[in-house]
Amino acid sequence: MDQLLIGIPILNWIAAGTAFLTIVVLVPIVRGSIKRRCPSDSGTDDARSWRGLVGALNHRWMRATTLMVAASIAALAIGTDGRVADAAKISLIAALTLQSLRLIPVLVDWILLRISAPDPADPARTSAVNLTGLRWLILLGAYSLVLLLSLQNMGVNVTSLIAGLGIGGIAVALALQNVLGDLFASLTISLDKPFVVGDFIVVGSEMGVVEHIGLKTTRVRSLSGEQLVFGNADLLTSRIRNYKRMNERRVVFGFGVVYATPFQTLTEINSIVRVAIESQSNVRFDRCHFYRFGGSSLDFEAVYFISTPDYNAHMDAQQAIHLAIARAFRERDINFAFPSQTVYLADRSAETSRGVTG
Repeated sequence: MDQLLIGIPILNWIAAGTAFLTIVVLVPIVRGSIKRRCPSDSGTDDARSWRGLVGALNHRWMRATTLMVAASIAALAIGTDGRVADAAKISLIAALTLQSLRLIPVLVDWILLRISAPDPADPARTSAVNLTGLRWLILLGAYSLVLLLSLQNMGVNVTSLIAGLGIGGIAVALALQNVLGDLFASLTISLDKPFVVGDFIVVGSEMGVVEHIGLKTTRVRSLSGEQLVFGNADLLTSRIRNYKRMNERRVVFGFGVVYATPFQTLTEINSIVRVAIESQSNVRFDRCHFYRFGGSSLDFEAVYFISTPDYNAHMDAQQAIHLAIARAFRERDINFAFPSQTVYLADRSAETSRGVTG
């Protein structure tokens, strides 16, 4: 074992060969075992699990990385002069850096997939959430960190580089304050999800369906057809009403009948309204009351809930209820009231004649 081969002890050659063969043989065996237990082509649900992450990372591992790592470790095990050892170390760092750059997108996509997990109450809600901006920022930061660490381990002084990047970053941030504000607002929308693509929202006096959530703007298609463009930062500082997330819609409506309506008929109106509401599907009756004496009518108020946020379904149900009430009132000869006044005229001539006679 002490004999030299090309100036290197045989024991070192044996150690280098053992390390090389161990890595070259063992890594494919481990990868094959992982592939059987954690397939990389699993469905969306499995992709969010740890098994899906391990399978995806295993799929992105390169055979060239295995060979380069094995060769570099074998070269270090031989124990040659400093130049060869330095070259082997640089080769090992380069191989691991390249492999890390291939694995980082997989890890980032898995994290974002977990973030955008569907709402159990509505699994389709998060399918259109835009996380492109967040993914871009995370990848940029991760790539920069890996490259800086690699250069530092290769012996490059990165202190001045980091300082320069910091100063440059401050200058860019000051010049792009509005853009960065919208960018981070986009990330907030992606993470907090106050709305997603397809939701019907109302912002101030504007309303419409969300079409696109971008890095700087969110685009909404209004009811009249034009596209509304909101800055993300301005959008988050506004009060947003999201009608898509209503579990049920509360509807209040009122009507009045004429004062001449008989008392017995007034007591039947509540049951008439209740039957008209309960005859509709997906509608829950809440109450109906004779609640005030109006200026020209006896006023009733009714409340019901419809178990869908769809506005068309709400209007269809409301129309059917109103028609049913109108039909029932016509059959019972109940008249709706409308704004009117009754004027009573006094006979002033009779009073004048009585005063003269006295």
